[in-house]
Amino acid sequence: MAQMGRPRAFDRQQAIEQAMHLFWEQGYETTSLSQLKAQIGGGISAPSFYAAFGSKEALFKEAVQCYLESYARVTDGLWDDEIAPREAVELTLRRSTKMQCESGHPKGCMVALGTMSAPKHEHAHVTKPLAVSRARTHAGFVRCVERGIAMGELSEGTDAQAMGAAFSSFLLGVSISARDGVKISVFNASITELMKLWDAASNGSQALM
Repeated sequence: MAQMGRPRAFDRQQAIEQAMHLFWEQGYETTSLSQLKAQIGGGISAPSFYAAFGSKEALFKEAVQCYLESYARVTDGLWDDEIAPREAVELTLRRSTKMQCESGHPKGCMVALGTMSAPKHEHAHVTKPLAVSRARTHAGFVRCVERGIAMGELSEGTDAQAMGAAFSSFLLGVSISARDGVKISVFNASITELMKLWDAASNGSQALM
């Protein structure tokens, strides 16, 4: 009877989540193999690491997928047509901001911070899923504005691209500000002000000068 191999001293999914936190905090390029091994724990050796994950790049891809399937879902409401467009925008802004300020994981958004995670051109392919996610969120905001126009909630002259960019850019900025210690109460007050852009473009209201 063949002898069974020695079982891994770590939980693989837990290891991916731990690596995700490290990549989220430090980015792809500045995170070393030794840091990943220390974060995962269990005394994992380099051969065991490569046997489990293949490479640092492969582990990063799994960590990104883990993030997209969990924390990044705070933007799902942008694509839910059962939610009124204005409500979808505000709900997404508040949910994402709350997530970015929570304890228990790094501050900010891994998707937003991904633009600084691997600044070298040769690593652009590594963070492409994060760029795709940023583009999808921007498109979701634009789509909500377009829905508002189509439903007659917003005036026909509303610039969907410009307003969508205002909302998505706000979330990108939250990532840096959250790391600088800006409080959730300040962000929530800012969101209330930001939504006045929508209200100013509503049919029957006078545009802000």
